[in-house]
Amino acid sequence: MDARNKLKYLLNKNVINIIKTQIMKKILLIILAISLNFNSFSQVKKAEWHTDMNKAIELSMKENKPILLFFTGSDWCGWCIKLVKEVYSKEEFNNWANKNVILVDIDFPRKKKLSEELQNQNRQLQQMFGVRGYPTVWFVKPVKSQDGQINLEKIGKTGYVRGGPNAWIGSANQILLNLPKTR
Repeated sequence: MDARNKLKYLLNKNVINIIKTQIMKKILLIILAISLNFNSFSQVKKAEWHTDMNKAIELSMKENKPILLFFTGSDWCGWCIKLVKEVYSKEEFNNWANKNVILVDIDFPRKKKLSEELQNQNRQLQQMFGVRGYPTVWFVKPVKSQDGQINLEKIGKTGYVRGGPNAWIGSANQILLNLPKTR
């Protein structure tokens, strides 16, 4: 092969390699885009935690779901932090919560400052439910009395349950079996 033909051969080979590389890059980008789209569809909707009890009651009555009241010391209570880390932050819990309850965070932080209104609401709920330790989790159902007053009917309570989200959810489901069948 003379020098000229060899140069043409090498140029063609380089052009072909460049084209192959560009095609591979495009294919990889397409695969990446497809996998990101599938991944975003499979993402679990993170359960929403409310702090306004009146809003939670309204949602509970509208959706016919009980309320989960999480009494916590979010920035100082070791068992509360452990419960959030091992259970409440997990996909299994978020799936369960979205289907079964309205979540309310009743926080008593030491470092974070809450509004006066929220502090008062939380103290009233703490007294109403006799909460003396954290974490305490009450399940309640708002019930409208004949005079139009909303009362919170106690279903049951729990706290930290060893064993991760499935053990905690199992315990919660046992409590929810006590849910009044009225409505």
